[in-house]
Amino acid sequence: MYRIWFYFLVAILIFLFLPLLLATTFSERTYPQFFWLARNFWARPIIYGMGCLPRIEYQEKLEKGKSYMLVANHTSMLDIMLMLLVSQNPFVFVGKKELVKIPVFGFFYKRVCIMVDRDDVKSRTGVYRRAQRRLNQGLSICIFPEGGVPDESVLLDTFKDGAFKMAIAHKIPVVPIVFLDNKKRFSFTFLSGGPGRMRAKMLHFFNTDKLNEEDKKKLNEEVRQGILSELEEATR
Repeated sequence: MYRIWFYFLVAILIFLFLPLLLATTFSERTYPQFFWLARNFWARPIIYGMGCLPRIEYQEKLEKGKSYMLVANHTSMLDIMLMLLVSQNPFVFVGKKELVKIPVFGFFYKRVCIMVDRDDVKSRTGVYRRAQRRLNQGLSICIFPEGGVPDESVLLDTFKDGAFKMAIAHKIPVVPIVFLDNKKRFSFTFLSGGPGRMRAKMLHFFNTDKLNEEDKKKLNEEVRQGILSELEEATR
């Protein structure tokens, strides 16, 4: 019933605000308005409607009007909703094209996100071009660098380099974000999950102004280690 309620909330909120959502996805110029709607009238009601109480801690705050590369661990479908609450700055998700197949959600996903086919070199290359256009519009980019949802026994999987390579290429700060409870609240195991606190922590940023592409691996490791340390501390 908990899972059925989740899918009901996701769908009914989209249908309730369908005219506004459609109107704000006709053009990239209205994306900030779409983001505001998605954040306040979709993500927030879903999180609270699932009986989850978000608690967000900021070691450093985002500056309004500045672009960033947001990265976080990925363990739950609620990661998308919580990320929308964590950042008041409008951002665009970069994600796998398979999510387009999800009924209702997939329709808007393909209209507002940067999709990538990880098996297609041309698709991966095109992501950089589309990301640059969005950054030029003053938006940020969000990527889950694990590249997918890891096995639930894995605390934090290895990170792919794409987010860090992109951040260095565009000279934008990397913002590590830790989701500490999402796996407990709504994991991908069918008979699991339940209401409770939902903590997120935005860590200190990593500046990329003086980095070049050869530094992407080191940046990757430093960001991952920061997130991993927070997850390990939370499990003690």
